[in-house]
Amino acid sequence: MRRFKVRREEDESGVSGVGEVAEGVEFDDGTVAMRWLSNKASITFFLNIKHLKDLHGHGGKTKLVWIDPDPTAGSEEVEEKQDENT
Repeated sequence: MRRFKVRREEDESGVSGVGEVAEGVEFDDGTVAMRWLSNKASITFFLNIKHLKDLHGHGGKTKLVWIDPDPTAGSEEVEEKQDENT
């Protein structure tokens, strides 16, 4: 599994704020769990990362920042990288 953070440049709804607004994990089977960091925190589950992006990507205003490397890429390097496909 690998961890990520959700960063927003603009808050269209006025609810979640800007900056790091959530954190999550993508499990080995593709399932995703995400926890909102607002004062009304909640945890949401998605079938896959595409579903999360479709619902919360806001046309590129929201970015996923991966903390752990992609296990399918074969890289040992651990660094935060923005997912440009958000």
